Amino acid sequence: MSPCATSTRPTSTKANRSEYTVEEFDYVIIGAGSAGCVLADRLTEDGQHTALVLEYGGSDRSIFIQMPTALSIPMNMPRYNWGYQSEPEPHLGGRRMVTPRGKVLGGSSSINGMVYVRGNPMDFERWTSEGAAGWSYGEVLPYFKRAEHRAEGGSEYRGDSGKLQTSYGTLRNPLHAVFLQAAQQAGYPRSDDLNGGQQEGFGRFDMTVGNGRRSSTANAYLRPAMRRPNLAVRANALVTRIEFEGRLASGVRYRLGGREHSVRARREVILSAGSIGSPQLLKLSGVGPPEELREQGIGVVQPLMGVGENLQDHLEFYFQVACKEPITLYSALSPLSRLFIGMRWLLRHDGLGASNHFESGGFIRSRAGIRYPNLQYHFLPMAVTYDGSTLAKEHGFQAHIGPMRSQSRGWVRLRSPRIEDHPRIFFNYMSQPEDWEEMRACTRLTRELFAQPAFDRYRGREMQPGAQVQTDEQIDAFVRQKCETAYHPSCSCRMGAPDDPRSVVDPQGRVIGVERLRVVDASIMPSITTGNLNAPTIMLAEKLADAILGRPPLAPSAAPYYAAENWQSQQR
Repeated sequence: MSPCATSTRPTSTKANRSEYTVEEFDYVIIGAGSAGCVLADRLTEDGQHTALVLEYGGSDRSIFIQMPTALSIPMNMPRYNWGYQSEPEPHLGGRRMVTPRGKVLGGSSSINGMVYVRGNPMDFERWTSEGAAGWSYGEVLPYFKRAEHRAEGGSEYRGDSGKLQTSYGTLRNPLHAVFLQAAQQAGYPRSDDLNGGQQEGFGRFDMTVGNGRRSSTANAYLRPAMRRPNLAVRANALVTRIEFEGRLASGVRYRLGGREHSVRARREVILSAGSIGSPQLLKLSGVGPPEELREQGIGVVQPLMGVGENLQDHLEFYFQVACKEPITLYSALSPLSRLFIGMRWLLRHDGLGASNHFESGGFIRSRAGIRYPNLQYHFLPMAVTYDGSTLAKEHGFQAHIGPMRSQSRGWVRLRSPRIEDHPRIFFNYMSQPEDWEEMRACTRLTRELFAQPAFDRYRGREMQPGAQVQTDEQIDAFVRQKCETAYHPSCSCRMGAPDDPRSVVDPQGRVIGVERLRVVDASIMPSITTGNLNAPTIMLAEKLADAILGRPPLAPSAAPYYAAENWQSQQR
């Protein structure tokens, strides 16, 4: 598909008798992930500009991607996953942590768990205090609403005419109701909308599912936009570097079909390769810490010490309990049951195949003195690993529980000057004393939650961590061995004030010290948000699309948000 807008027609020439073709577009977008797909749509929807999207992955047309219940399958397929691993993590016994990232149209939105969580309103107030002017809750809420097509309708907080479809699960499994009842018995509030004005408490989780099908950004934004003559999308294209003329980003080099190609950007190059890929490409292109670049033999275009630093993530573990009644999803794991689920989904796009099964959850504070929730629950009516690597062996249920705002900070650094060599990734998990305090609270507060009368009829033995795990030392040993990433790497190209030496991009997403280059993805978050990251990443792209086009931002919202009155003196 070739762009052919009248006033912005791309050009194609042979450069100096070379083997590669040089083309021109107004915008070159690197990465067709959660942010890149949004940008591809928004930057071309008025027909005034041309854009090229370069994505190393391929098609997302697989049933394993499109059927929500199959979510663990594409995450484990090299065809769809970059397959990153961390460096040995010293505070987790030297474990290397898997770090899946989407390598497919839609990026990680095509392989994630489809839990749609915007974050807490106070996350965005914190962003402004960290130098991200213009990113307060009132200023970002209109962009969340613009993105969203909510099956249950719109409100002061929710959108009903956007492109990203969201919906609630059916809560058909009775254990979801039991979980929510137990939370109320434990003294926690019920929230009618965890993405509305009150995140604190327990309630239903939204999922990025529409009409029984995954609503990735490829489905929601990119595929409809690909019908336009002014948008080109090239899959299986490996970007090797951003090209500069002085400090002006002039274009991109990439490989496709065994050949080298070059494309010039008339207006901007936009890097949306994610929290691992974006810092790697910046550094390979000469933007980053000078000493690291020189060690790899890379010439320095712009020294920026913050590139690849400030890496953050969420850790969690599974608190698993055996179920005394055969009502869990374990019944659906037999080959015959799976066949029927798959056939029903293919024919009708409903039933168990149309859910991610994370239909209920919650957000709480781990202790008094914390202003807003710092722990997140996902409830699952089955005892199994999230990535599907260990199948359930009996009826059980589990809560995924983990801290939201660890102060541990890691990095992404080059392994070599070759794009083919994965960068070194170090999260530095559990490096702060507060991390251990919060994980102990996760264990004890969850044990208390599952001990409520609502679970009496169903509660069997504690499968994990196990009733014998009681002391701080025992809990720490369990966490060290069993905690897992929640797959939320972020913040490695931090957004902040241009005069802050930690900043990589300014509040408009522009890379500091160079021209015509932006980063738009989860890497530019100043700090990690409270919950899953797909929703705020999409919001970032919606908001920065207006900035790229020179449009005024949407009018801020004055919608209020909840803060517990007793937060200084009580945990709930």
